[in-house]
Amino acid sequence: MVLLAMSCFMMLGNYLGGYLFDRWSPYKATIISSLISTAAIITLVFFHGWPMFGIMLLFVGFGDGACLTLLNSYAASIKTRSTRAIFNILYIGQNLGIVIGTLMVGFLLKHGVTLVFTVTSVFYAALVVITILEFNVKANRHAPAKPVTPGAPAETRVGGMILAICGVVLSVYLAYALWESVLPVHMTSLHIPFENYSLLWTLNGLMIVIGQPFINRIGAHFKLSTQTYVGVTIFAASFIWLIFARDYTAFVLVMIVTTIGEMIGFPGIPAWIDSLSTPQQRGKFQGLYNLFMSCGRAVGPLIGGIVLDFASYKELFSFAAGLIIIFTVILWAMNKRRVQRQAIE
Repeated sequence: MVLLAMSCFMMLGNYLGGYLFDRWSPYKATIISSLISTAAIITLVFFHGWPMFGIMLLFVGFGDGACLTLLNSYAASIKTRSTRAIFNILYIGQNLGIVIGTLMVGFLLKHGVTLVFTVTSVFYAALVVITILEFNVKANRHAPAKPVTPGAPAETRVGGMILAICGVVLSVYLAYALWESVLPVHMTSLHIPFENYSLLWTLNGLMIVIGQPFINRIGAHFKLSTQTYVGVTIFAASFIWLIFARDYTAFVLVMIVTTIGEMIGFPGIPAWIDSLSTPQQRGKFQGLYNLFMSCGRAVGPLIGGIVLDFASYKELFSFAAGLIIIFTVILWAMNKRRVQRQAIE
């Protein structure tokens, strides 16, 4: 319940971050959001019992959600490099953080949770310092960043497309949450040690850090839409494979396929959203992207638990794969219609 509430507060932060980027000072909003998370984490160093632990996680979720949207919006406003390249770099950085953080927690937790929160506070403090020193720049929110086709104002024409993309985001992160919530239970029920499950995430992170630059070079030759369709379809197919996985080798292979789909499909989605938006909408649409991502992560474990109460892992994994395919087909159909409409105009 605490994690669900934390995700809800993160969704609220996602929306508010986008709103403040468009309508207030992005610099001040980013400092305030990072300070909220930092203050909550520092509080947890000294007070990490119940209920303070749960209360502070709500502030962490809210601050992180706002900060993530603001950082994405800042990234989308950079014009010295392509939006696709920028979001690919962000994606590598996020996963590098996951690899380092996961490894550090495994070591630090042996020495007590106070040390874990202390080290975490240092990283959050570094975020605040970086924000203060480097983010006091003018974010281009009003001058047109890309040519707009005459007769097709982005404000009235791309809302449905953005929602369709966000539907795919919701479905893939809902499925992704099953890896974090349901899969460890499933694997241990098959007598696979929990330590082996943890190694799967190390494999995931290392593959992304090492392989993403090569995927980026290949992906640069394809449209963002094509890259998304291929990656998301591979990601969905991995859940079909999960139905038949019974030993650790099979789960390793499934994680490899999952990560390949993730590397191909996930980084291009925020770049695709930015390509559809005007600078005035940048914060709003990046906020929607992060909101749907947080929503998927929030409801994924809940839906997984409900489905398993009435069915089996086979039905759950089939549901996850089917949901992704349905939203992907809807997105493909809407994008095809949009392209045809632009050709006529």
